[in-house]
Amino acid sequence: MPAETEEEYKLKILASQIKDWGNSLGFQKTGITDVDLSQAESHLTDWLKNNFHGDMQYMEKHGTKRSRPDELEPGTIRVISVRMNYFPEPSAEPWSVLNSGNLGYVSRYALGRDYHKVMRKKLQRLAYLIEGYAPELQHRVFVDSAPVLEKAIAEKAGLGWIGKHSNLLSREAGSWFFLGEIYVNLALPIDAEISSHCGKCNACIDECPTKAIVAPFQVDARRCISYLTIENKNKIPVEFRKAMGNRIYGCDDCQLVCPWNKFSEPTSESDYSVRHSLDAENLLTLFRWDEKTFLKNTEGSPVRRIGYTSWLRNISVALGNAPYSTEIIDALNTKKNIHGKMLDEHIDWAIEQQNSHC
Repeated sequence: MPAETEEEYKLKILASQIKDWGNSLGFQKTGITDVDLSQAESHLTDWLKNNFHGDMQYMEKHGTKRSRPDELEPGTIRVISVRMNYFPEPSAEPWSVLNSGNLGYVSRYALGRDYHKVMRKKLQRLAYLIEGYAPELQHRVFVDSAPVLEKAIAEKAGLGWIGKHSNLLSREAGSWFFLGEIYVNLALPIDAEISSHCGKCNACIDECPTKAIVAPFQVDARRCISYLTIENKNKIPVEFRKAMGNRIYGCDDCQLVCPWNKFSEPTSESDYSVRHSLDAENLLTLFRWDEKTFLKNTEGSPVRRIGYTSWLRNISVALGNAPYSTEIIDALNTKKNIHGKMLDEHIDWAIEQQNSHC
């Protein structure tokens, strides 16, 4: 083998330093990969052709920029990928909330402060540290904020493997973590990929309430509760409403049943701690928030992005699925003829469901 050049040695030392810095900033693992995402691009193309993206037109409008980092950020030859644990403790046990029809279930990632802000600040700090070592650095930081194939990148960077539910999995950390990236122009040494360890397990596929995992590694977003309650701004199809149960923002079922999550660890980041009792709050309490209260209580939270009307829409469905209560019917009626026909249709459905419980 040819002797290592001084530049290669310098970049090897820097790569090691980047991982140490990442750890000190609160990232549980940091990896580095090149920009060849051709395999992931093929998977994305097939997914889009099947219309599995639903109304998420942004998934296709950027063309190949999503799968070709150097097109999105010219000069990029490496990607630094990080993961950060988010499962908050203390917090209510997820299954106990899901099995209580009068409580609202919010996806565990959204119980605290918006991860975009938390991780972006830390990633930018990491970039500044790299720049101090390599002044020639050109970079761009991403936290689910642009057309980036973050899971494919993380998989190539050795942070884990993409499971049958399409989330990234790690043998030592499960899947309760966020991902972030820094695109750089430095020829850093790359890390080895990790092989898949899903084996014959189909727990996530079997557990999905709406059967959104239509095949291993294939999720039809149009059936996914996370999509229906967050990305979807229109009516929730009637066929999925009962299956939604009391899930009012996102869904974690595929992660909750994954055997690898027994190895996950709670977050040490205080910003991800539970706010406003969203881990196990009463549905009627949440439904009675007026818009001012909603905006105040979701300030700095991922939940705010869906808006007040979608918030009420989601809770209306959950109230329809809740045990019969005249208090629920009365509360539903107080929100009618105020926020538009779309919400009214969900309220009417919920009232009909409540009456059917009698």
